[in-house]
This record gives sequence, C-alpha cells and structure tokens, in this order.
Amino acid sequence: MDCNNVISQGKTFLGIEFGSTRIKAVLIDAKGTPLASGDHGWENSYIDDNWTYSLEEVWAGLRDAYAKLAADVQAKYGEPLTRVGGMGFSAMMHGYLAFDKAGKLLVPFRTWRNTTTGPAAAELTQLLGFNMPQRWSVSHLHQAILNGEPHVKDIDFLTTLAGYVHWQLTGEKVLGIGDASGMFPIDSDALDYDQKKVDAYDAHIASYGFPWKLRDILPKALPAGAPAGCLTAEGAKLLDPTGTLQPGCPVCPPEGDAGTGMTATNAVAVRTGNVSAGTSVFAMVVLEQALSQVYEEIDMVTTPTGKPVAMVHCNNCTNEINAWASVFRGFLEALGQKPDMNAVYTAMFQSALRGEKDAGGLVLFNFLSGEPVAGMAEGRPLLVRSPEAKLNFANFMAAQLYSAVAALKLGMDILAREHVAVDRLLGHGGYFKTPEVGQRIMAAAMGAPVSVMETAGEGGPWGMALLAAYAVCKQPGQTLEDYLDQEIFAGQKSVTLAPDSEDVAGFEAFMARFKPALAVEQAAVAHVQ
Repeated sequence: MDCNNVISQGKTFLGIEFGSTRIKAVLIDAKGTPLASGDHGWENSYIDDNWTYSLEEVWAGLRDAYAKLAADVQAKYGEPLTRVGGMGFSAMMHGYLAFDKAGKLLVPFRTWRNTTTGPAAAELTQLLGFNMPQRWSVSHLHQAILNGEPHVKDIDFLTTLAGYVHWQLTGEKVLGIGDASGMFPIDSDALDYDQKKVDAYDAHIASYGFPWKLRDILPKALPAGAPAGCLTAEGAKLLDPTGTLQPGCPVCPPEGDAGTGMTATNAVAVRTGNVSAGTSVFAMVVLEQALSQVYEEIDMVTTPTGKPVAMVHCNNCTNEINAWASVFRGFLEALGQKPDMNAVYTAMFQSALRGEKDAGGLVLFNFLSGEPVAGMAEGRPLLVRSPEAKLNFANFMAAQLYSAVAALKLGMDILAREHVAVDRLLGHGGYFKTPEVGQRIMAAAMGAPVSVMETAGEGGPWGMALLAAYAVCKQPGQTLEDYLDQEIFAGQKSVTLAPDSEDVAGFEAFMARFKPALAVEQAAVAHVQ
C-alpha cells in the first residue's frame, strides 16, 4: 500500500513526546517507517526557585508541533491529515502536576529537574526500603507535605506531564506503567503500584488528616497495549484547532521518556539495556534478578510492560555542549560568517577524537542543575585545569564529551559491581548523532560494546508511535518484545563499537581527576551565586 493510501485510510500512528528542549511529533506506518514529523522548541524557566513550564506553553507547543507535522504530510503526500489509526503521548518523567476537583492546577508544574526534595526523598527511602529519587512525583508530594504547603489537602489528581496531556485529550486519568514507575514504586508481578508500600505511605501520613489516600490521587497504571481511551472531540480540537483531525482514534497508555527510549532501541527484554543521551542522560538495564541492596544512585523503574529496570539517571548531559555551540556560533557571526549549526556540532564532536586520550589534563563539570548521582544539590558549569594541562580545542571538546557522561559512569560502576549482565547496550539521542564519536566515548565509559541503530535518531517520539501501533496492531497474546522483534526491528541495521583499550584508559584517567575535583564543584556551588 502506498503512503497516500496509508494516510488517507488512517492506517498511521502518531507519537508525540515532550522533551526538555523540544516537543516532537512523528507519524509512522504499521511497520514503523517514519512518514512525517514536526517539532517545537521550548525551554524550562526558573521561577521562584522552581524549574517549570507553564500549561500555556504545553498547549502552544503541542499544537505547533502537530501543525508542522500536518503541514509536512500535506507537502509530502498532498493529503490532509484527517485521521490516524492510533496515537500516544510521552514526556519527561517524574515531576509534580497537582490538580483540584475542578481540574485547576494547584501550584506551578515542578519538573524532574528540581532537586528541592532531599528531606522527603531520604525519609521515603527509609520508610519504604526503596530508593526514592528526589525527582519522583511522590517525593515532590511528600516534600510539599513537610513544607506545610496548604494546597496539599485540595489535591484530587496527581500526574506527570504525559499523564496530564493524555487526560485532557481523552478524559482518562491513566498512565503507562513505565511512567507510573517514576511516580511511586511498582509491583512487577501485579503490574500495579506496590500495595504494601502504598499502605505504608498512607499510614505514615495519616496524622495529617488529608481527605485522600494515595491511590485516590494517582493515575491508574496500565501496561503497554492496554486500552487507555480514545481521542475525544474536545481533545481533537485541543490538538488541532483547525478541526481537520477527526476524533475517535484509540490513544495508548501515555509513557515517560525512559519507556519510549527502551522501545525505540528494542531494549525491553531481559539482559538488554539502552543509553539515552540528550539534555539529560540515563542508562537502563532490564534485570534478571533484584539488586542485592538499595542504592541511592540507582532508580528502580519498569519497562512499558512492567519488567523491573535498573536506571541510572543524570540531570545533565549535552546542555554545556549546546551552550558552547552557541558561543562558537557567535564567534563565527562576529567574523561575518553565517554558521551552519549542523557543521558546528559535527566539528565539535569530531574534534574530540583528535584530543589527547585523557582530555589533556582538563577537568570539566557540565552541572547546570543539581546532580544527585554525584552528590550535588545544585550545579555550576566549571572548567578547571592545572598549569601543566594542555588547553586546546580538541582537548576542550574531549573534556566536554567526557563530562557529559561522567556522572553516568559513577552510577553504572555500581551495576558492574553487582554483576548485572547486559547482552546489548543501545544508544540513542543527540549525543550519538555524529557518527562514531559519542558511541566510541560511551563504549569507553561503559566498558561495554555500544550499538546504534539506523533509527537511533528517531528517538522517543518514534518509540511512542511504536507503542501506539502495538496497542492497535498486536496479535492475540503477542508480547511487546515479540512485536518489536518480529514487526519492527527484523533486519534493522546497526553499528556496534567495542571499547578501545586506549579510549578506556584515557576516560579512566579523566575520571581519576573528576572524582576528587567534585570538591571544587561543591565550592563553586557554595560561593558562586
């Protein structure tokens, strides 16, 4: 069937993901082939000591990304996008979106980037015997309780960004189990919130006398493929104010960017792993068995089907690289040139491989925000060098790319000590866009082969579209793992790079300087305001 017929007959699947700096929409066919896309750039704001996005920005960005996708469809195929076979929405995990009974947002959206919930996270970790990271939704909830915030008593619904968008477009207060696993711990056997931990939490806060219990305000957790509602007429108008898009299509459970990253890299089966490296960076490994103990650096989340996953999440990755790309753009403009930013990024990344293996003795911290894995409540981007260090462009870029994954290395070393087995580690995200460079450095950092597939650049929104297709197209009893293997990734080409011994030694030398220099970063946080 040609693309025009696929589009006109509504045999397409739409995935839209709200990333930290971009909202992207991808339209695919039933085999996962991308047909059209659209995107919208946005940035979080730091207001009243809170990283946030306004709800107005959410809807303006969603409509813009969708409008650009619809225009791309019209331009490529001469067909208006009137209907799709299924759709799904994903977003940055965690955070805090609390609503009252009237559906009013009680306090501004608190994103995953906020590291203001330390006391709550520590208290919950001890209470539940489970590592509760600061960015998790219930950590934000409990910190609001500890702070005595008056809005808490009025909460009727607490959700994530993906859950909020899904609710507004379908009327359903549900969440994909992978995204739900970033709100509160999951029981992978029951495919639901861990009831013992729910009971423990309810008992812990009973003395406050709130009119709700935890399950009352959390979205219902759903595994991939489960019915999750349909696009309502009101939802269709929210998404496409022109009225061209028809309502009624099924909308699959909304997911977090961790789940879509696993799906986009076919890393949802046991002993597979993936690394998503963009504004933030996280690595996930689907476990065969539980870890021997609770680690503050390791988050326990799930795949979109509820399998347990060990996750190392770091708040900072390419933000400093992006900031310096803007500096270099300004330099070129000052010389009277019109820079091609793709060429600028390519030059930056390729130069890193021409640097000395240990980045010439440079130490660089890319911590724009706090980095709990490294014990940092706040961040200050920082370059430090001894008089003997060799500062040049190649070494500077090597230090930039090393720094982008250094905090991740701290967490992954814990899994290595736990003897966690990984048969394949797949990379995706902007860090891998320049061929070989990010992949080679990541392999050195992880001490394991890293594969990048042809579709690595498609990322989370493509993974969300695949989950939408799975919900509609799966055969009776067909698991997500089998669906991806048989229908999407069969014959998929990939490039695998094993760690180079000299690269590994160079990265380890960088880390040997990085770890003790964390004290310098702490001092910068204390004294640079």
